Amino acid sequence: MLAGMIAIASSLTALGPAPSAAAATFVYVSNAEDGNIDGYAMDKATGGLTPLGKTTAGKMVMPMAVSPDKRHLYAVVRSQPFTVVTYAIDPVTGALRQEATAPLPDSMAYVSTDATGRFLFTASYGGDKVAVSPIDADGLVRAEAGQVIPTGKNAHAIRADRSNRFVYATNLGSDQILQFRFDAATGRLTPNDPPLVKTAAGNGPRHPILSPDDTSLYVLCELSGNLIHFAVDPATGTLTERDTVATVPPEAGLVPGLPPGAPPADDGKRRVWAADIQATPDGRFLYTTERTTSQIALFSVAPDTGTPAYVTNYATETQPRGIRIDASGTYLVASGEKSDRLAVYRIDKASGTLTPLGRYPVGRDANWVEIVDLP
Repeated sequence: MLAGMIAIASSLTALGPAPSAAAATFVYVSNAEDGNIDGYAMDKATGGLTPLGKTTAGKMVMPMAVSPDKRHLYAVVRSQPFTVVTYAIDPVTGALRQEATAPLPDSMAYVSTDATGRFLFTASYGGDKVAVSPIDADGLVRAEAGQVIPTGKNAHAIRADRSNRFVYATNLGSDQILQFRFDAATGRLTPNDPPLVKTAAGNGPRHPILSPDDTSLYVLCELSGNLIHFAVDPATGTLTERDTVATVPPEAGLVPGLPPGAPPADDGKRRVWAADIQATPDGRFLYTTERTTSQIALFSVAPDTGTPAYVTNYATETQPRGIRIDASGTYLVASGEKSDRLAVYRIDKASGTLTPLGRYPVGRDANWVEIVDLP
């Protein structure tokens, strides 16, 4: 299948230059080993990518986030000194221009913003903490984190809901999701009541994503490969577990992964190693990645209950770390940590089926993917 994707990519690249600024779409990929960010312009008619060049960031640049107004890209550098770099996004060319660098309290594995774009959230896997950093009126992160909160073991991700009233943080090593209330005026997080919900031991909750209406939170678990569906109380923001579904089919022959800090397995068995989760803008389909088998799983979502149902898996780039879907829900872009190519797929809006469109050169240890759609 990948060989066919290469041929398609060649034909797409030959279609012509980047799309006009009137409907620009840009794709950015952080390359941890190279310490830079690859940029591409996407042709919205074909999904073809035109390389824009590389932007220097820093060794171990990994998680990235786009400001709500789409004017800035925030990139976290996980080598010392731990920093977040603010880039201005040129709306015409997609070029990145560094505007600010700010210190972070630790090596942060995840970054996101609140709905207003005034605050930056980060989570530290090794440091067992989450942090909130102020973003100034120009969209720049300049100061140290304003609030640092100790968490359970291995804080892996943090993000706010669309109402901007509630924030959730996953703790992989403690098998829990922290629940916070968020004050958008001050940027302060305070524990909700209850302050956390537990998952079954050994799940290793990693990345969360909310449904478009904020009524469901879906958490991908790194160690079990499970996708856990939580109902969200709209008044309180608290979570109630509803469903659990496997992202890796039994025929893959994987067993649950090892807990953080455990010695390496010597039984010769392949372990689950789930990575990322994304949803289509209409909330009808979910996609998750698993790095041991290098696959993307597709799930349909019941419109009345939000319950996810496994559909199928697709082979993709080796050790897929990051995926993103464009604002129209037409294309999915996937990066692989052990691949020198970036994959683009077309999403069938009726069935969620992925069709490979092309593969494009990318740097070493390709991690995070961000897509910026401009009107």
